[in-house]
Amino acid sequence: MRLVVARCQVDYAGRLSAHLPLATRVLMIKADGSVLVHSDGGSYKPLNWMSPPCSVREGTTDDGAIEWTVTSKATSKGEPDTLRILIEEIHHDSAHELGIDPGLQKDGVEKHLQELLADHPATLGEGLTLVRREFPTAIGPVDLMCRDANGQSVAVEIKRRGEIDGVEQLTRYLELLNRDPLLSPVRGIFAAQEIKPQARVLAEDRGIFCAVVDYDGLRGLDDPTARLF
Repeated sequence: MRLVVARCQVDYAGRLSAHLPLATRVLMIKADGSVLVHSDGGSYKPLNWMSPPCSVREGTTDDGAIEWTVTSKATSKGEPDTLRILIEEIHHDSAHELGIDPGLQKDGVEKHLQELLADHPATLGEGLTLVRREFPTAIGPVDLMCRDANGQSVAVEIKRRGEIDGVEQLTRYLELLNRDPLLSPVRGIFAAQEIKPQARVLAEDRGIFCAVVDYDGLRGLDDPTARLF
């Protein structure tokens, strides 16, 4: 991972246009190819980002300023998205090897939700069957790998509360899984007890199906006494 603290201006062009005026920000280029722009506030969410696969080209403008041009992979919908980062001054620039991450260890309701959906995958879609829980990929495990009634691979990401970062996580998994000819085409299901409107819009724009899960109802499927009420 490369970590840069710099005074910069950021412009995004793609499905929409966005502009970040000149200010000091944290720029991250991760090993998976993603590029993220953070401020000193706003919690964990980046101000702007580019998901992999994408390319980063570093050059200079006519007046000698450093310029990063981040370009996404072209899609069937049109031209690739572009993130242009114009750097006025660099305060810090370092590279770090983080190694292989073991993945998120889930607990509590989210872990139990994953177990319940693994036992009852058809609640997410008619004819859906489980292939494997915690399906391994190079960037972390997919919660559930399933197959639908037509034999198509289906990757399922499970959250208690579905937000944009969860959609981004599933998008990265799908981009990687669809490079495997033994699995492709792989479609995605984003499952949560509650899905935020912004996350739903982003998921649907990327062809990901959203499933709101009834946790108590799933628990009842495993409890014969609950079916009596």
